[in-house]
Amino acid sequence: MEKEMWKQEYEEIRERYELSMERVRAMRSETSVAAPFYDYFQRVAEFIGQIEELTEQLQRDAFAGASLEELKELNRTLYADVVQDAYEESYACPDTAVRRLGEGYGQLLSFLYTEVRGMIIWAYEQRFTDLTVVTELFIEIYNAFEQGTPELSGLKEMVYWYISDYCDVWIPYRIREQLDPSLSFAKDIICQADLADVRYLYRFGEYITENELEMSRFLAGLPQEEIEAMASTFTEGYRMGFVNAGIDLSRKKTVNIRYSLGFERIVRAAIEQFKTMGLESIIYREARHSINRRPQGNPGYQSTASSKQYLYDHREDSALYLDSRLVERRLSVLKAAYEEHKELAAVHAGPAVMEIFGELPFLPESSPAALKLGRKQQELNVRYSSASGQIVNTYIPGDERSFTIIAYPIPEIGEQFPEIFAETVKLNTLDYHLYQELQQKLIDALDEGESVYIEGSGSNRTALTVCLGTLTDAEKESLFENCVADVNIPVGEVFTSPRLAGTNGTLHVSEVYLNELKYLDLELTFENGRVTAYTCGNFASEEENRDYIKTNLLFNHETLPLGEFAIGTNTTAYMAAKKYQIGPRLPILIAEKMGPHFAIGDTCFSWSEETPTYNPDGKRIVAKDNECSILRKEDVSKAYFNCHTDITIPYDELGCIRVNRRDGSTCSIIEGGRFVLPGTEALNEPFDA
Repeated sequence: MEKEMWKQEYEEIRERYELSMERVRAMRSETSVAAPFYDYFQRVAEFIGQIEELTEQLQRDAFAGASLEELKELNRTLYADVVQDAYEESYACPDTAVRRLGEGYGQLLSFLYTEVRGMIIWAYEQRFTDLTVVTELFIEIYNAFEQGTPELSGLKEMVYWYISDYCDVWIPYRIREQLDPSLSFAKDIICQADLADVRYLYRFGEYITENELEMSRFLAGLPQEEIEAMASTFTEGYRMGFVNAGIDLSRKKTVNIRYSLGFERIVRAAIEQFKTMGLESIIYREARHSINRRPQGNPGYQSTASSKQYLYDHREDSALYLDSRLVERRLSVLKAAYEEHKELAAVHAGPAVMEIFGELPFLPESSPAALKLGRKQQELNVRYSSASGQIVNTYIPGDERSFTIIAYPIPEIGEQFPEIFAETVKLNTLDYHLYQELQQKLIDALDEGESVYIEGSGSNRTALTVCLGTLTDAEKESLFENCVADVNIPVGEVFTSPRLAGTNGTLHVSEVYLNELKYLDLELTFENGRVTAYTCGNFASEEENRDYIKTNLLFNHETLPLGEFAIGTNTTAYMAAKKYQIGPRLPILIAEKMGPHFAIGDTCFSWSEETPTYNPDGKRIVAKDNECSILRKEDVSKAYFNCHTDITIPYDELGCIRVNRRDGSTCSIIEGGRFVLPGTEALNEPFDA
């Protein structure tokens, strides 16, 4: 069906496509644009010509018999100028573009360069409308430079109307590809290709590294029963998420699988297992159009980044065009798109996410030339995020969907990759019954408290009091959820939504990796449960450090509440990280189980507070709201922040965790980084081993 759709689209836009490509071909022999811009336009025109040729070759399946080396060479050529060091000399790099083309012009043309690079995947998917409209924007801007150096304001107008005019094409398609299983480009490759032949990886159009190739080869060497077992851990966790939340999965028809290339054998098995549950799998890639990209990350399948600095430098490209008028247009288009696809939305069950870890921690460099949202634009971005979240929840209610998330290492983690992979499989399948019993003892002690005090040790400056909710019937209610391996794999935490009033102090971590970014000496100060001050040691200037945190942790909010307090219990994972010296490379999914963690943003129960949730002992979890989320009953726009970032203090930076009871007495959970609560001593066994 998808191929027929693109074939029809090609016929509809064929004349515009061919005219635009003809014009770009003519540019390559012209000299009407003066220096310093001549080189830029020639390079982009050459790249578009390369994409035109690629598109034609893909149309006639010219690479069906290509060798692995030929496919590697093609892939290297397509991504050559945005790979690691080469990126720094590319027009895709804002600093380089500004140095060569001048302030203002450099940023705008670097944005255009980045938008044009999306043509690679549109060629592979044969999306001729996307190919055509971005080429037409390039031609329009080129024409402006033929008359000399144009006014920057005029160029910005061209970009603005390009975004505004076509957002009613790109946003609806983005929504549809998240909901409609008939858009099956990636799924068809996964289910139909010979996965023992790594050449299939090049059919996606993404940048392919040794990570993807070696991961695919590694999985190809495993017995099918092991692949099925790993997929079952993933899919069964998803199913149990619905069971434990009391949501009827039989009413749903689709699930979205998000993963990284190289794991296709597991994904293929998961697709079949989901099918037995009555769910068709939807697999879409990360967004490429600027209008659909988000500073806080882009869901969808992906490969190893050609350059993380490239992605980081362009995370706020919308600063070039974002204004209140466009925000209103985007929201209107988004709502109309969901209304058009409301039947598909009603039967969508939510995401099943397979994360990866093992890449070298990324410590971004500050780019003075990179586009950055102004204060008013930050407010607009927050407003859009809040309003769009409400729209999504209208059509896919939070109390009718669930998720699961699991993580595996990739070969970049080092020579011990096979051993680390095997260890991770074990972590993902630990005996949850054992943890359930041990964690219940923690919950029993925590439920007696009115607050919890957490203190760091050594150079860790944490000194934080977290206030807890109140039980009205201790025999039937609990404040903490006993989290076993269902939606959140691996096993190992108890968590609650803390009370904001009275939650005060400092949270400090010497080194942490959050949302794929590294933080050094991260410190947050809380007053009545809200972040009031923040800093880190990443950059030389305090202004850069604060800007880094505000953009990437606060997501441009002036403050965020403490949405979650949890105690991780997976000491087995912690010692495995020590054994293989991979602590900094672990994803938060595993790291959060390796000590107490604190999430800023929404609670774990956002959009589903009214859905009854019970622990295995039958007690109902009542601490699902805080003073922010409860505002949903008055004004939903004030209740949610559409972000949730966990920050973990590792056991070796932890002095104590103590429960302050209502009668004034205290109870120790952890002292000196070890569990001391009677009945939980078994959690120390991995330390001793």
